[in-house]
Amino acid sequence: EDPSSSSLMQNSVVPELPGFYYDSEKNRYFRLLPGHNNYNPLTKESIQYKAMECKRLRLLEEEEKQKKKTTRAGLNSSMLLQKRQLGLLSSTSYCRLVHELKVNCMQRRKIEIHSPDSSVAGTNNFKIIVADVACERIFTVNDVEHGGCKYGIINLSGLGKDSLTVEMYDNLYFTNRKVLEKSLFSLTRFSKLCLMGIAETPGCASLLPASLFSSTNPGDRPGMLCSFKISTAWSCAWCLNPQADNCFSTGLTRRVLVTNVVTGHRQTFGTSSDVLAQQFATQTPVLYNGCRSGEIFSIDVRQRNRKGQSWKAIRLFHDSPVTSIRLLEAEHYLMAADMAGKIKLWDLRTAKCVKQYKGHHNEYAILPLHVNEEEGLLTAVGQDCYTRIWSLQDAHLLRTIPSPHPSSKDAIPSVVFSSRLGGSRGVPGLLMAVKQDLYHFSYN
Repeated sequence: EDPSSSSLMQNSVVPELPGFYYDSEKNRYFRLLPGHNNYNPLTKESIQYKAMECKRLRLLEEEEKQKKKTTRAGLNSSMLLQKRQLGLLSSTSYCRLVHELKVNCMQRRKIEIHSPDSSVAGTNNFKIIVADVACERIFTVNDVEHGGCKYGIINLSGLGKDSLTVEMYDNLYFTNRKVLEKSLFSLTRFSKLCLMGIAETPGCASLLPASLFSSTNPGDRPGMLCSFKISTAWSCAWCLNPQADNCFSTGLTRRVLVTNVVTGHRQTFGTSSDVLAQQFATQTPVLYNGCRSGEIFSIDVRQRNRKGQSWKAIRLFHDSPVTSIRLLEAEHYLMAADMAGKIKLWDLRTAKCVKQYKGHHNEYAILPLHVNEEEGLLTAVGQDCYTRIWSLQDAHLLRTIPSPHPSSKDAIPSVVFSSRLGGSRGVPGLLMAVKQDLYHFSYN
């Protein structure tokens, strides 16, 4: 049973009375009081939270006792190896199924964070973590006590050791704005980080050179922080296509703004709704946008915006606001999630939904999707603080991971999954950041 689908704990045999809650343990009815303050201990919200917390603790206990069941009937390592040797499975299918088995057996271990600055590690809550292209380092956004956010980089080279330690490097810059979204991009000569920060108004998009986080010379960090004033921004994306490799886009209130960081030239595309999610294609300079209205559309940034002309090419539609979009590697398919908890895979050639990944929970939050095509996996964290992993091929839910911390709005985990955490010779598994803690779910 999906833990997020738990409702009021009521006995199916006992009749339901309006305004009352039946406690099966005490075998009696209790009156439901309006509101949700401390003086009303029996409300729908408190009962539902108690039920979800009981399930979370039970699932954590089962994980510690290693009570694991295979996600598919008859799927085990010996059977897979036998089919592979008989030529019944291709290399791609074999690797994908092996990853399914490993993901189902991942075990949680807490990571000790070391830092040259003792005041950095374990003092601020993790807000967002995201890996670079090679998964050698993790970029972090942390809340600070006096408000705002601070940026940092975690070196994952220590993950392969028994001690499970990592090194975290802080930087000199922090923002008093709330960080909504960020995207990592890599150029041929150097790597940068593209960050989106926003206050009430105005907001800004900041470009941080990775040299700011260099561990070689902590006292003299080269590089320059570049900021672009942008108000009411919801999302951002960096273009890796050579035809527009100096451009990034920001999704604003009813418009899209494309900025050239070298020349400073800006191009505006008007939309009918707020743009909550963005991603550039790499094979062509095409920008995909997900809107509050549920619409997903693409824009070719080589076109010049002219009044009275519509620049929307491909158009797809969800029934609720789109919170995350991810292009698959061949760029024939696009994955999209919305605030109704639906995750759909769209075929861009036919503009039709070809798969739906069920079980995700969302009501109003902007939550990311994590697609790992090489491993054949899709990972997403729901608003209920559960991390779910699906098979990309057939949308089968492989595993539901409860949060190590009690569920709350400010404790939604941020995750990174890769079969090479720490680089080409790294270790496979899932990284999860919750509150001030960092966990590693390693392959067993």
